[in-house]
Amino acid sequence: MRRNLTKEKLLNGFPVFGAIIHEYSPGTVEIFGAIGYDFVMIDCEHGSMSVDQVENMVRGAEVFGITPIARIPNHEDSTILRFLDRGVQGIIVPHVNTRSQAEAVAKAARYHPEGHRGIGGGRPHDYGVSMSRDESIKFVNENILVIPMVEEVEAISNVEEIASVEGVDVLHVAPGDLGQSMGNASQAEIWEVMDMVVPKIRASGKWVGVGGNSPTEINRVSDLIELGANLITIASHGLMKNGAESFRKSVEDQLKKSSLND
Repeated sequence: MRRNLTKEKLLNGFPVFGAIIHEYSPGTVEIFGAIGYDFVMIDCEHGSMSVDQVENMVRGAEVFGITPIARIPNHEDSTILRFLDRGVQGIIVPHVNTRSQAEAVAKAARYHPEGHRGIGGGRPHDYGVSMSRDESIKFVNENILVIPMVEEVEAISNVEEIASVEGVDVLHVAPGDLGQSMGNASQAEIWEVMDMVVPKIRASGKWVGVGGNSPTEINRVSDLIELGANLITIASHGLMKNGAESFRKSVEDQLKKSSLND
């Protein structure tokens, strides 16, 4: 059984960083584990992966000591169960707008007495080898992260009620769909709402996730952490694009300097 190292780090008061991976690539998961990221968001809302492929992504995460978290496509109990039974240690659930929706997600994600997740064997329980069923149920409940997404105006209005739900660990504020819900608001307008809601969530006692981050906006990410954000996601494609552009530009600039000196 594997401890949720991301959850432990949050409990110890540190921010955690995760890469969003949109396509089937266990090697990409392993790379982010090797360089010391805390978790990967295996994106099955916008991404193309099947649950079988997710299981292999989880295997890559386990080998390299990085926490596998899946962004699932909907709220359904059956969806939550299928992803958790692949061995992910957290679920990020899109478009959670009300307290009742958050309660349903939290209950579906944990076993009795905290919830009503269907009991099966397999990967989450080490196939019944390392500990008893009662022990593994308790262990899994303690090590999961349940993360509703706050990404609509309705969710912003209900954020304190959502944050009060027992079994919800993190509220993840996502600017993309939030801006659309605000009528395709400007970046400044979206940031103003985020700057208001992040400390409000943190004051409730829940951890706060923030998405939509750019690898070039270091000051913005730092500001969000200062406001109370704990869980930072960033797209692996954005990191790759930024690194690739920076490398090429640096080489080209160096060649220009060399030609001027000749």
